Amino acid sequence: MPDPSSEPPDGWAPTETGIRRDFAFRDFSEAFAFVTRVALLAERHDHHPDWSNSWNRVTIVLTSHDAGGVTWRDLELAAAINQLQAAPGSEGAK
Repeated sequence: MPDPSSEPPDGWAPTETGIRRDFAFRDFSEAFAFVTRVALLAERHDHHPDWSNSWNRVTIVLTSHDAGGVTWRDLELAAAINQLQAAPGSEGAK
């Protein structure tokens, strides 16, 4: 279980209340497919991101609202999203 005081996983940046990562894809279809894969992953983790999708861009913010900031659950889900994004067969973000 990651320590909440540790650095966020690669590509994630701290925000005032959480951690954030921006992804860019070739087109809307790839971005939406990624959002769908993350949604299924979040369900398995029982921890759900705040996010937005605009054409080929996806922004994800992870925070534990009940704890008022970043917890091990956010760091664990961020690392899992990184693995999902880099998985073979994934379109991958730019």
